[in-house]
Amino acid sequence: MAKVFTLAEVAEHNTSKDCWLVIDGKVYDVTKFLEDHPGGDEVLLSATGKDATDDFEDVGHSSSARGQMDELYVGDIDTSTIPSKAKYTPPKQPHYNQDKTSEFVIKLLQFLVPLFILGVAVGIRFYTKSLA
Repeated sequence: MAKVFTLAEVAEHNTSKDCWLVIDGKVYDVTKFLEDHPGGDEVLLSATGKDATDDFEDVGHSSSARGQMDELYVGDIDTSTIPSKAKYTPPKQPHYNQDKTSEFVIKLLQFLVPLFILGVAVGIRFYTKSLA
């Protein structure tokens, strides 16, 4: 039976000399893999002390990379010690209450300005005809 670790126990292993990760509910000692990791050791070190499953999946590891993980497996994580992911809720924004007066003025101007231009054009036409 596999040893079960708490997240606090796994989080203690967070250096380049001793590095453990939690991926898919399993604990892996990746210390000996740090210098061979294609993404560099910083990527692995930054994933310590938390559930690194999303980080691992986002990269899209090959099947051979997944196969290598079996050699690094040291036990399982006590999932009750992993904090539940807080669902992102956007901050409440005050309802934008647009000034209805300006909206009304714009609609009125959209109607009156062309009418005014038409009136001026007709007026100029009659004025120039009467001069002729």
